[in-house]
Amino acid sequence: MEESQSQSQNKTSGGRLYIVGIGPGSIEQLTIKARDVILNADYVLGNSTYLDHVADLLGTQKIIRSSMGKEVDRARKAVDLAKDANVVMVSGGDTNVYGMAGIVIEVAEHENLDVEIEVLPGVTAILAAASMLGAPVVTDFSVISLSDLLTPWEVIEKRLNLASEADFVIALYNPKSRQRKSNFARAIEIIRKYKADSVPVGLVKNALRGEGEAQIVTTLGEVMEHEDWVDMSTVILVGNAESRIWNSPRKDIIITPRGYQRKYDY
Repeated sequence: MEESQSQSQNKTSGGRLYIVGIGPGSIEQLTIKARDVILNADYVLGNSTYLDHVADLLGTQKIIRSSMGKEVDRARKAVDLAKDANVVMVSGGDTNVYGMAGIVIEVAEHENLDVEIEVLPGVTAILAAASMLGAPVVTDFSVISLSDLLTPWEVIEKRLNLASEADFVIALYNPKSRQRKSNFARAIEIIRKYKADSVPVGLVKNALRGEGEAQIVTTLGEVMEHEDWVDMSTVILVGNAESRIWNSPRKDIIITPRGYQRKYDY
C-alpha cells in the first residue's frame, strides 16, 4: 500500500505517538485512519490479544507485545520510543473507555514528552453490543465497570445506586472473572432496587467479533438465570423504564424510545 506524503513525512520527521482504539477486534471495524497509522508505524505496541486482532496489518513494523497487568510498562516503553520514532499503542475498543489513553498520556505528562500525541477513537463495547441488540441505548446512559482491581467496590456500588436511581440505561463492563465471581450478582441486586423486573436486559458476548459472537435478550427479573453464561467478554445492557422488547419476526430487539412518541405521531 502506498503511503501518503504526510504519512511518509511522519515516519521520517521525528517522534509521534498515536494511541489507537481498534474497536471490537476485526479489521473491518477499524476507522480508515486507524488502519493507516498502524500500517505506517515504526513500532506497534499492545496487549498480545489486541495485536492478534490486527495481525493482518502487521509486517514491516517492529512489534512489542505485553500482557494484561503490564499497562504501565507498556506506556513507558511507548513514550520512550516516541521521542524518535512513529509509535502506535493499540487499545481494544475505544482508548478513552477503560483503554490505554489515560495511562499513556499520564506517563507522557510525567516525562514532559515533546512530540505530537494523537488519540484515535474506536468502537467501544457498549456501542458494539447495542448495535446487535437493536436500539437499547439511544438516550442518556451510564457505563460502569464491575472490575474492582483499580476502583474500590464501595465506589462502584455508589455509582450503581446513583445511575439506577436516575434511571439511566446502564452498560456493565467486566462483569465476571475467575477472581471476581460475585460482582455481577451484587450489581444486579443493586439495580433491582430501583428498576422494575420487567425492564429489558441484553447480554452480548464477543460483540462484532464474529467468532464466538452471541446474544441473549431477557429481563431484569430473569437475567440471573443466565449468570453462568456471563464472563469477561460479555457486556450487559440494562434498559430504562421506557425500554421494551420487540419480538420481531427475525429476533428479539430492545428498543429504548428517545421521546419522539411524546411529540409526533408515527
